[in-house]
Amino acid sequence: MKVFLLLSLVFLSLYAESIDDNITKSLTFAQRPCFSKTSPKPLKYDWIKTKSGEWFKGEIKALYGNKLEFYSLAVGLHSFNFDNVIWIKSYHIISVNIENLATFPGILRLKGNKLTVIQGENRYEFDRKDIVSFAPDGKYERNFWSGKATMSLDTRSGNINQYDYSAKINVQRRSALSRLTFDYLGRVTSRDDVEVANDHRLNQKYDKYLTRYFFLTPLFSEVYTDKYTNINLQLTAGLGMGYTVFDTKKVKWNISGGPAFIYTKYETVVFGNKIDDFSPALELRTKYKNRISSITDLIYSYKFTYTNRAAGTYKHHMILTFENALTSWLDLDITSVWDYVLEPQETSQNQLPQRNDFQFLIGLGVKF
Repeated sequence: MKVFLLLSLVFLSLYAESIDDNITKSLTFAQRPCFSKTSPKPLKYDWIKTKSGEWFKGEIKALYGNKLEFYSLAVGLHSFNFDNVIWIKSYHIISVNIENLATFPGILRLKGNKLTVIQGENRYEFDRKDIVSFAPDGKYERNFWSGKATMSLDTRSGNINQYDYSAKINVQRRSALSRLTFDYLGRVTSRDDVEVANDHRLNQKYDKYLTRYFFLTPLFSEVYTDKYTNINLQLTAGLGMGYTVFDTKKVKWNISGGPAFIYTKYETVVFGNKIDDFSPALELRTKYKNRISSITDLIYSYKFTYTNRAAGTYKHHMILTFENALTSWLDLDITSVWDYVLEPQETSQNQLPQRNDFQFLIGLGVKF
């Protein structure tokens, strides 16, 4: 089976090259050397060309929104503005999601505003504006996954012995039709060998693209625990849909949400109150990204949840991050987090947790 897939890939690549050769033959003799020099043959690697005239050799990871993720040994994992990419010659089979039509896997040839998908002897041509997304359609599952992990560690000694540990991890699996994301945020703080903070939050979201702007969310969920706010375990699950408001070179903004259910188990409660609760809820969320400069991105995410009094009535989770690129795979992240619960649950010792909880994090983020 592996030999068959490899032979098929080689055949498609050779067939695509014959198309490139026909283009070359159609040029004048004077034009051919220039064309040959600036149009490399995709043998083993994918190639893309930018408006600046530069060719990049590597592997196409994905196109979502207006960002083309591309891995190269020279630049590492890099996101190109798709508007700046004028030529694509893929070696690998790529699955392309065409708006209001279908998904087409094949060898890609993109030049200017025309996309050609090559499937054996069949060729399908589309306008660039109709591309919703694309991603590798290879045999290896790892080709669909990417992510970033940011770690922060602060230690103090002397009059106060304290350490603060925090982690922020994003992992996503992307295909031409869908996106599955996992976001983790955790913190542990100890002062004079006494733990004073220990909270963990894991969010999951699965989006399925309908058009360039609309997407369904068949499932979103959250697992949250923070014993210092009297939350032993809180589980949220729901479904909904979303819409991309802006998707430009610099700005990307989407909103989504839908109905959900929340199960909450508290650490302790006042005598006579239930230790756990199962509540209906409405969740709305938004994510905004702005490319401030060539090395700095601002990312803002906000999640609002409305439920009954037993589960807190109203709560939100807000994250503001400045990503500063140090290298192609390493960022310096500056993050602030604000969590709020309108009616926290009182403990058995008649202690009422604070409504607000703030964090400020500085750490190094590694892309993978």
